[in-house]
Amino acid sequence: MTYEEVMEHLAELGSEQTKKTFLRHGAQEPLYGVKVGDLKKLVKYVKKDRELALALYDSGNSDAMYLAGLSIDPKSMTKEELKHWAKQANWYMLTEYTVAGVAAESSSAPQLAREWLQSSDELLATCGWSTYANYVSITPDEKLDLPEITALLAQVGRTIHSERNRVRYTMNSFVITVGTYCQPLIEQAREAAAQIGKVSVDVGQTACKVPLASEYINKVESTGRLGTKKKTCIC
Repeated sequence: MTYEEVMEHLAELGSEQTKKTFLRHGAQEPLYGVKVGDLKKLVKYVKKDRELALALYDSGNSDAMYLAGLSIDPKSMTKEELKHWAKQANWYMLTEYTVAGVAAESSSAPQLAREWLQSSDELLATCGWSTYANYVSITPDEKLDLPEITALLAQVGRTIHSERNRVRYTMNSFVITVGTYCQPLIEQAREAAAQIGKVSVDVGQTACKVPLASEYINKVESTGRLGTKKKTCIC
């Protein structure tokens, strides 16, 4: 499929109801309102065409940008390309899922995560925390910088309740991810979860809820899956 054909197909797949839902969650125009499940069906038409994926992201259309993230080979992305993607992302589904997922599977994952999560820009900071969390979820423990992750858990404990709105959400998710996927730091994550307790996030006119980190880690433990890594974090 050409760029024009993909965009036409996205327009056909979009619905006003899905678009309204995305807008309530913070999406920015332009977008058609295509369900993620429908986007995944288009991946096979884009996956082997890197230039098409890059063009779709640069379209500025939220649906096309999300499709690009599902389709691109993360290992092919340069650090500068990922920085460009992060700068262009204009709502949390793009920063916390699209860019974070691709960045986490790239060769620049920890470096970019460190840079972004300390950013004064709220969306970029959420991208940083999500990138690091995703990186933890797929990377063998022996390859992780455990002292750095321990320091980040301490940072969350000290600052989460005074942080910006969506950053609080991703910090809470970071604690959950470490407690779920990083075997050597499960107890430290539990301590951080107990310290932060309930985290308040304004999720707008949606039914979304912020999970209690301690409860979430306990729930995963009950399934016997603590420390089991994911194969991919792109979804």
